[in-house]
Amino acid sequence: MTTATFSSAAESFAALVHEIPSNAWDRPGLGAWDVRSLVGHTSRSLITVRNYLQNTAERVDITAPEQYYVQVTASALGIDPADVEERGRQAGSELGDDPPAAVDRLVSEVTGALAAAGDPVITVIGGLGIRLHTYLPTRTFELAVHGLDIAGAVGIPFQMPAAVLAEALDLASRIAVLTGHGESLLLALTGRAALPAGFSVV
Repeated sequence: MTTATFSSAAESFAALVHEIPSNAWDRPGLGAWDVRSLVGHTSRSLITVRNYLQNTAERVDITAPEQYYVQVTASALGIDPADVEERGRQAGSELGDDPPAAVDRLVSEVTGALAAAGDPVITVIGGLGIRLHTYLPTRTFELAVHGLDIAGAVGIPFQMPAAVLAEALDLASRIAVLTGHGESLLLALTGRAALPAGFSVV
């Protein structure tokens, strides 16, 4: 179901982009990004899948999706957060004059590539190897979380498919356990304690 869930996440993201009003693209999005840059950053979850399918790896370095969020972070890889911000802005600019159409093309390209991909070991940022079906849940997670970011910034509804939300929540809980925050999350989810200010699993 991993590929199907990712494809569903991609399609729901594309549908959300079509709902963004034409006068909203320059509004504040998230952090330093405006809405266009935030959509561009989110679209990289499609671009990286498409591109990484062309870069196979000889070994598996990351064996679970939650490990990705420990091993492939700006701090772990020594990446300047400003570089991440700039890639988002560039991706937003590359969406061109018709961002919804550009996102539709990306969805078509990546889902077409996945149809014949199997489960190769791909090379992701940092030169690390990960199986495709281990990587896809991380992209589903990004599409879900940033879909909510976009909807919140623009003020439009976003109801992602139940399977997408379930996979994103499952991964978030596993990241919390891996990073030592599982008990805090469980207590909060069961109404026994509030999460600390600024709490995040990523």
